[in-house]
Amino acid sequence: MEAIKSAISVCRKCPLYSTRHNVVPGEGNIHTNIMFVGEGPGQEEDKQGRPFVGPAGQLLDKMLAAINLDRTKVYIANIVKCRPPQNRVPEEEEAQLCLPYLRKQFAVIKPQIVVCLGSTAARYIIDCNIRITRDRGTWYDKMGCSFIATYHPSALLRDPEKKKDAWEDMKSIRERLDLIAAQSDK
Repeated sequence: MEAIKSAISVCRKCPLYSTRHNVVPGEGNIHTNIMFVGEGPGQEEDKQGRPFVGPAGQLLDKMLAAINLDRTKVYIANIVKCRPPQNRVPEEEEAQLCLPYLRKQFAVIKPQIVVCLGSTAARYIIDCNIRITRDRGTWYDKMGCSFIATYHPSALLRDPEKKKDAWEDMKSIRERLDLIAAQSDK
């Protein structure tokens, strides 16, 4: 993982490197069975070089706690590792150039569950035609891994009405984690 982080720290494959303060490679437990993936770093993440540390990250921490998880038990990353200007959605080329880093992180961690936080992560990881409002909460199994999309915490901050659906997704994630744990105990 350190080699991946080193490569990310000197990456200049797309224009995002020119406006970043810090790269945000990802962080957490590399021996976990669950990975959370968002869109890209925001302003606070860019300052600190850590994923999900701003208001959306604080909400993510609460969401994790609600299903008896915390940052020390999961791995958190993003599609792009540098902040897009004004927190815009990453452009196709930016995402495509950054995805190999995420794939390498996935190969090291070998999670059994990947939670896509928001539509951008879901489109690049699960299916390019996914619609978060239509498809969130649906499990997809491929490559020996279970994938699910839920609302990005920043969307929940903008529209608290979505929190009920996100809570249902989090309960489903907890159930899937418990099922995996039960199977590994056998």
